[in-house]
Amino acid sequence: MLVFCDDMGWGDAPGFALPGHEPPAYTRDMPNLARLGREGARFRHFYSAQPVCSASRAAILTGCYPNRIGISGALFPDAAIGIARDERTLAELLKERGYATGIFGKWHLGHRDAFNPTRHGFDEYYGIPYSNDMWPPRFKGDFPPLPLMDGLAPAEFVRTMDDQAQLTRKLTERAVRFIRANTEAKRPFFAYIPHPQPHAPIAASAAFAPATRDGLYGAVMREIDWSVGEVLKALDETGAAADTIVMFTSDNGPWLSYGTDAGSTGGLREGKGTTFEGGVREPCFLRWPGEVPAGAVSDVPWMTIDLFATMMAITGASQPAADRPIDGRDARRIWSCAPDAQPTQAAFYFYYHANRLEGLRMGKWKLGLPRKSRTLDGKAGGVGGGETAYVEKPEPLALFDLEADPRESRDVSAEHPAVVEEMLRHAEAARADLGDALTKREGTGRRPAGRE
Repeated sequence: MLVFCDDMGWGDAPGFALPGHEPPAYTRDMPNLARLGREGARFRHFYSAQPVCSASRAAILTGCYPNRIGISGALFPDAAIGIARDERTLAELLKERGYATGIFGKWHLGHRDAFNPTRHGFDEYYGIPYSNDMWPPRFKGDFPPLPLMDGLAPAEFVRTMDDQAQLTRKLTERAVRFIRANTEAKRPFFAYIPHPQPHAPIAASAAFAPATRDGLYGAVMREIDWSVGEVLKALDETGAAADTIVMFTSDNGPWLSYGTDAGSTGGLREGKGTTFEGGVREPCFLRWPGEVPAGAVSDVPWMTIDLFATMMAITGASQPAADRPIDGRDARRIWSCAPDAQPTQAAFYFYYHANRLEGLRMGKWKLGLPRKSRTLDGKAGGVGGGETAYVEKPEPLALFDLEADPRESRDVSAEHPAVVEEMLRHAEAARADLGDALTKREGTGRRPAGRE
C-alpha cells in the first residue's frame, strides 16, 4: 500500500527536522504517522526524482527517471500527452502477480481515456485526473470543471472549496472499502492513495476545520493523518496488517510561495520547484512486519524510482523488457536497515523543467550544476491563500557536504576538486543517456510520452 501526498514538506511529518529547527506544532498531533514510525522505519534521505507533480508520479509508478519516459513538469487539462501504453506501471507489475489494484486520489499522468489508470493496470480508479488547483476558480477561460472520476467517467465535479474539503474523506472511505473487500475475498491488493492535499488550494472537512484560517494547513495535515489511521485500522480489523507493506511519502517539497498555506522543509533549503534538498527530499515511513525493523531510522539514500524494482524483487515479477529498461534498484537492504546497506544508486540525478539536469548526489556529496533556480529571495510567502511571486536567480556550480551541511549553505567545491571532477563524469554519463537541456544534449536512452 502506497500513500503519496502532494506538496507535503520533509518537515511536515513527525520525526523529520534538522537539529535546531523547531518542528511545526501540528506534527505533535499526528498519532498515526507517529505509529508508522514506531512500528516501521523512518527514512530521512528518501528522494523524489523530480520536484513537481506529473514527473514525480511517473517515477514512483514506473521505476524510471520521468524524463526517460517523456514526462516532465505538471500536465494541464489541455495536455495531449500522458504515460505511454508500453510503459509498465507498478499496478501492472502487481496485477501480473494476481493483485487487485486500486488508485484513490490524484493520477496526473494524462487525463484522456488512453491514459486513464484503468488502462494502465488499475482495476479501480476514484480520484482527480490532475492537480486540485487546475480548475476555473484559479484558471479562468477554457478550464473545465475539476472532475472526480470513477473509472472512465466523472462521478461528480469539484466546483467549490467545500467540495475540495470533502476529498480526503471520500478518497479514504473508498480506499478502505477496497481493502476490506479484497481482504474478505482473500486476494492480495495494491492500494495507491495519492492524496490531492496539501497542494493548494488547501481544505479540510468540518471535523478538522480550525478555529481560525491560520490553522488550516495543520488541519489538513491532521486529516491526512486521520486517513492513515483509517487505513491502518482496516488492515488491523481484517487481519491483513502483518502481511501488508505500508509506505507513506510525498511527491515533492512544499509550495513555499503560499506561505501560511504551505508546509515545512524541516530546515532544508528551498522547496517545490527546485532541486535543492527542500524540493526533492521527502519524508518516508515504511512498515513491513518482520522485514522492516520497528522504530528504526535510516539515513541511507534511496529514491522513488527504486520502489518499482524492489516490488519486482519481492513478488518475483518478470524483468523489464529489453527495450524498456528501468532506472531503479532493489532497496531491500536499505528497508531492512542492514548495517552494510548502501545507496541504491552510484549517483542520484535531479532533473527539472524540460529535461534540465540541475544536480546529483553521490554518497554524502551533493553537486549543484549551473542553472537558474526559483526562490522567494528572503520574502515571506503569501497569507490566507495568497501567493508571493518567486524570482529566478542564477546558481553557480556548487558542492555541498550533506553530512556536515544539510542546509546546503556552504560551497566546498574549491576544497574537493577531485570529488567535483568525479561527479561531473557521472553528470556527463547522465547527459549521454537522458540528455540535458542546459547543455543542449538529447540523450540516447529517452522514450516518448504517450499520445492519444
